[in-house]
Amino acid sequence: MQKGPGLFLKVAMVLGFAFLYAPIVILIIYSFNASKLVTVWGGFSTQWYVSLWQNQGLMDAAKVSIVVALCVSTLAALLGVLAGFSLARMPRFFGRTLFSGMVLAPLVMPDVIIGLSLLLTFISMSLDRGMLTIVIAHATFSMCYVAVVVQSRLVGFDTSVEEAAQDLGAKPLTVFLRITLPLIAPAVAAGWLLSFTLSLDDLVIASFASGPGSTTLPMKIFSSVRLGVTPEINAIATILIGLVATGTVIYSLMLKRAAAQRIQAEQAMKQAA
Repeated sequence: MQKGPGLFLKVAMVLGFAFLYAPIVILIIYSFNASKLVTVWGGFSTQWYVSLWQNQGLMDAAKVSIVVALCVSTLAALLGVLAGFSLARMPRFFGRTLFSGMVLAPLVMPDVIIGLSLLLTFISMSLDRGMLTIVIAHATFSMCYVAVVVQSRLVGFDTSVEEAAQDLGAKPLTVFLRITLPLIAPAVAAGWLLSFTLSLDDLVIASFASGPGSTTLPMKIFSSVRLGVTPEINAIATILIGLVATGTVIYSLMLKRAAAQRIQAEQAMKQAA
């Protein structure tokens, strides 16, 4: 009979979750604080959420961040799927080692180096800094995460369905769009959500790539915190936490549904055999 986790493991788990999530819980609690002093509890109130919508600076920065994150996650998903597919399905081609290193380099390169190099690139191209340059900069490092996720999914991928489609006369592009892509959709969705979160969270690279009128929310929050934390910042941070948590729950449900469909398909194949 298998025993449950011991007392030490339970305590370690509780301490681990407390270390990770206690600051987030405190931030959420103080976003409902009635007092203007964020460190003094003055009772429960939602006034700062109402006041947040009247703060035009934070609202404009939030709109910029959301638009940029949507564009970045979509572009990174497209480029990352192509890069991950190439690395997984083309094990031997000239320059593969160099290509693999260039794809994975932004994962380990400091953000300051990436931001500075992109800034010099934009200046040399006489490209005005704004939302476009932020999208390019964020997609540069976000696509790496998508490529890694997609490549890991394709490594253990069963190619028998693809080979059967090709034997029936399907062209490679048709096989990719109608068979491969739907099967790796959970990995693509995970990469999309990861890119969205990374873009929404980035401060360093956006500081190098942004220009007048393209201040992102992390930049706005950082500049405001230097003058003192206000309850409105706690409120908008809580909204961002809810947004990310909602995306994570949706992705988990997608994975659960995909796993159930895969099990049903396997059972149907066994019954047919």
